[in-house]
Amino acid sequence: MKKVNIVFGTVYGSAQYTAETIEKAIAKLGFTTKLLQPNALSGFVPPQDELLIVVCSTTGQGDIPEDIAPWFNELKSNAPYLPALQYSLIGLGDSSYDTFCGAIKQFDELLAELGAKPLTETLEIDACETMEPEVEAETWISTWQHAAILASEA
Repeated sequence: MKKVNIVFGTVYGSAQYTAETIEKAIAKLGFTTKLLQPNALSGFVPPQDELLIVVCSTTGQGDIPEDIAPWFNELKSNAPYLPALQYSLIGLGDSSYDTFCGAIKQFDELLAELGAKPLTETLEIDACETMEPEVEAETWISTWQHAAILASEA
């Protein structure tokens, strides 16, 4: 099975807790996982023979949180070509805002520009509907696992 790198961007900690929760759940499934802290992302280019999961909340007017913004900008400016990379995205947002899950949508656009391919559809978790985004993310893991196993066999 492919190694899974998990990165997160958070303002109040919900995205971090969600990332930690799914990292533990995916590890229990037998995958080798690595949870990267935002301050350790400088110079990190996701290996194309591994899977990437980005968990990110949205702040301001659809903005990327300050903790992960430097890595986002680094990827954008260096523009590594990643045609074999497969990724999954989990966005935390509030649907009462026009820019619902705006940060994760920016990650999706950037990764697509770099040639990467989505492994699953983006999971958008609405704070208006759930106070525990990690629970919704855990439910999503079965969908992710099915796609990841197929990707490993390809």
